[in-house]
Amino acid sequence: MGAVALPELRRRVQAVLVATQILGGLGIATGVALAAVLATEVSGTDALAGLASTATVAGPALLAMPLAALMARRGRRAGLVLAYLLGALGAGVAVLGAVVGSFAVLLVGLVGFGAGSSANLAARFAAADLAEPDRRARAISTVVWATTIGAVLGPNIAAPAGRSVSGLGIPVAAGPFVWAAVVFVVSALVVAVLLRPDPLLTARALAAADEGAEADLPENRSLRAGLRAVRASPQARIALVTVAASQTVMVSIMSMTPVALTHHGAGIELIGLVISVHIAGMYAFSPVMGWLADRLGRLAVIGLAVGLLGLAALLAGTAGASHTRVAAGLFVLGLGWSAGLVSGSALLTDSVPQAARAAVQGLSDTVMNTAAGLGGLAAGVIVSQAGYGPLNALAACLLLPMGALALRGALRRA
Repeated sequence: MGAVALPELRRRVQAVLVATQILGGLGIATGVALAAVLATEVSGTDALAGLASTATVAGPALLAMPLAALMARRGRRAGLVLAYLLGALGAGVAVLGAVVGSFAVLLVGLVGFGAGSSANLAARFAAADLAEPDRRARAISTVVWATTIGAVLGPNIAAPAGRSVSGLGIPVAAGPFVWAAVVFVVSALVVAVLLRPDPLLTARALAAADEGAEADLPENRSLRAGLRAVRASPQARIALVTVAASQTVMVSIMSMTPVALTHHGAGIELIGLVISVHIAGMYAFSPVMGWLADRLGRLAVIGLAVGLLGLAALLAGTAGASHTRVAAGLFVLGLGWSAGLVSGSALLTDSVPQAARAAVQGLSDTVMNTAAGLGGLAAGVIVSQAGYGPLNALAACLLLPMGALALRGALRRA
């Protein structure tokens, strides 16, 4: 590929990924906005509402490795199209569960709906496939940033989405899932038509041309090869711990913050505002984190993530009845998550051979989502037994191995 064609391809790939991130983020946020409400309506009890969020997290955790295996064989386009179509199918099944009043069918649908999140997560690695090494974190962060638009718009169109199905025999709370299904199908079509040539396959061909054809043998891009690559790379292990710890700390604290606010008299409007501030911290500043990771180094920004996530736990955990302090803590929590995800994802991509990257990236998302799902479940138990403050303290303890590994890695490089 010529020197002129490659930069043009990079720009086109990033434009397509940004567009699908906006659409995918819109679909996910539109559905998630009323997932717990729909679960309550179908099950008839608030006690089971939390299973809705658990189901949507389970989808990406279950799909990450099969999706990585497909991408390793067929490229990003095949994997992203499949994930978006599964998300659309899951949204349709969730609507069916709501219509027939089956909580089990609804949960199955929500697991499939979560596959849309898998596509949005995998897109950040697709952005890194063709990026220059010294701009890789910025490429990842740009795609992460694009999610902001959909995440902000999604909850705001949940109400009109609900009204649009009111005369069709579909519960109002299921309306957002009808719209999400349509959005996911559109995202799949955009990827299928426009993400050509495939960025992963192109990057692999370029690497094979530079390193020799043996670098792209099928056995070098298997899931087993991905595991070997992680075992052989201390930097890759730091990256895995970083993304898993960042996601788990964020999910654990964020998921129980509405409960803590309710205990101190906050209404739904204030809770919504705090969560919006948190989302802004997660996505809006990711380009800054990408720029810092490229300029200062991945390990430096991982250290920043440890500091920000620890500060967030301190602010939120000691806030008591101060809603302002909780909001500040949640904003900083979002910033810390952004720093950890962007720098960890870039470090992971840097640290393994090109042929094994798709498999390693799938392993990363599996570990990240599984850990976060377990963290979310444990958070409810901790808050019910000990309180919101101890939850934040325990979440901060998860940062210790992340910080220790990053510090050791930095000292080795010094």
